[in-house]
Amino acid sequence: MVLNYRQKMQTKKNLRFYISTWLRVVRVRFLLASVIAVSVGLAINWHLFNSIEPVSAFLTYAGVIALHASVDLLNDYWDFKRGIDTLTKRTKMSGGTGVLPEGLLKPSSVYRAGIIFLIIGGAIGTYFIFTHGIIIAAILAFAILSIYFYSTKIVNFGLGEIFVSIKGTMIVLGTFFIQTNQLSIEAALGGITVGVLSSFVLFIASFPDFNADKSKGRKTLVIAIGKKTSTKIYWVFPIVSLGTIILGVLTGLFPIISLIALIPIPLVIQAGINLAKNYEDQEKLFPSMSKTLMYSRLTGTLFVIGIILGF
Repeated sequence: MVLNYRQKMQTKKNLRFYISTWLRVVRVRFLLASVIAVSVGLAINWHLFNSIEPVSAFLTYAGVIALHASVDLLNDYWDFKRGIDTLTKRTKMSGGTGVLPEGLLKPSSVYRAGIIFLIIGGAIGTYFIFTHGIIIAAILAFAILSIYFYSTKIVNFGLGEIFVSIKGTMIVLGTFFIQTNQLSIEAALGGITVGVLSSFVLFIASFPDFNADKSKGRKTLVIAIGKKTSTKIYWVFPIVSLGTIILGVLTGLFPIISLIALIPIPLVIQAGINLAKNYEDQEKLFPSMSKTLMYSRLTGTLFVIGIILGF
């Protein structure tokens, strides 16, 4: 009886560890960016038309999250295969998940999982092609091709941040179109806002991986223009994202209460000042990365809340 009990407890412990390992490699905490993007599209639809089709909304969340998980899994796989993750010093925001270098999962398993999530997201997108037509087909084709080639082609040409910005914009436009069968300038501006916020996180996270990425042929924006110049480019991301919100309010496209998205500005100011001082010191970089991530998520969330309350 005692042995049987111990075996059951060990089995449960192993199962918990297995699940936590997969959640780690999927990078669950970063999936929030896609959740916010879909939420912006739905919030704009609610603001304009006071309606949300729940089944389509649920499928949109599921499809977008599956595609996001796919790109992260495939990125972990290719970074390991290229030897990047064995050179980086892992933090909560950079250096990969560490699952493959630590031997916790087989590379082939992570690759297969990435393809499975890509198929799931593609299948949901295909359903929307049949129900909503060619615009969804164009968005889905862009998503699938860019996700699959992100870690092997796109980042090699220094286009990672651009890809993420476009991806965020496409998610908002696609979500809005699925709900309304039309596009709008509100959805476009909202998409630019969340897309730039997402690429902002990718940009800051590439600082500590500079040497490892460069040695293996990856060309991030920070590598392309240098660390020192990048500390100045850092300010472009919040200026563009907040500028689109302010533009939307000034033109009457967004409700004035959506300006609550400006509340987290002190976080990005603190992060930018720290980055300018410590861009060469990996240990002192973490506060900048952490506050940039917090700023991005808070701004996106408050933007959603502001649009909904503005109804």
